[in-house]
Amino acid sequence: MREILGRRRRLRFGRRGGTARLDAALTCATAWQWPVLPGVGLQAAGGRGERGCACPDPECAVPGAHPFDPGLLAATTDARMVRWWWTNRPTAPVLLATGGRAPCALSLPAVAGARALDELDRMGMRLGPVVATPTRWSLLVAPYTLERLGELLHAQDWVPSSLRFHGEGGYLVLPPSEIGTGQVRWERAPERVFRSGPGDGTPVPVAASPWLPDVGVVLDALVAASSSAPDGGSRLAY
Repeated sequence: MREILGRRRRLRFGRRGGTARLDAALTCATAWQWPVLPGVGLQAAGGRGERGCACPDPECAVPGAHPFDPGLLAATTDARMVRWWWTNRPTAPVLLATGGRAPCALSLPAVAGARALDELDRMGMRLGPVVATPTRWSLLVAPYTLERLGELLHAQDWVPSSLRFHGEGGYLVLPPSEIGTGQVRWERAPERVFRSGPGDGTPVPVAASPWLPDVGVVLDALVAASSSAPDGGSRLAY
């Protein structure tokens, strides 16, 4: 039996301010074993309440949404470290270090991502969690190696140029972070897989972490969705 994470979990991810990011980071790190670290975040910049990236680069292309101090290699599932980070920096974005045993992702510009989800739903495809920012939507998938990704791409005649891959050595901003482009949210909430337990049949989780689809299945579906435009163009164009 499949079941969307309950109301309590959704409220945890949805709370603003306070300990919302700490709670989200702890859930990822301890319950799901996803390695996380704090992003650089935002700071006041100029007048009229404007905010920019807290890193030293005044022309930062991804304000607030990247590692800086600590670096990406510091990502961890250790609860004590996670608590220390977000106790000291409660508004820091939550970054997932992708690859290895952690989820990977495929991302599209926001408009193309919305179109892709509509088309994949029409095709009856089961998706995993989907992270949405005002500019890009990311479909989380099971871990894959760079070698596997290369083989999958080589087998395709064509892939949408707007598609990006977040694999080993990469990172992804998770809800409920706030970055330079705006609020990060779950477009599709993480799911867990349950089975009926012994005795009274109380649902028991099959795995600790949310279910994730295979990257090859998602890539094939995205290519099919993109090339199905009636005029021969791409549904997943910017």
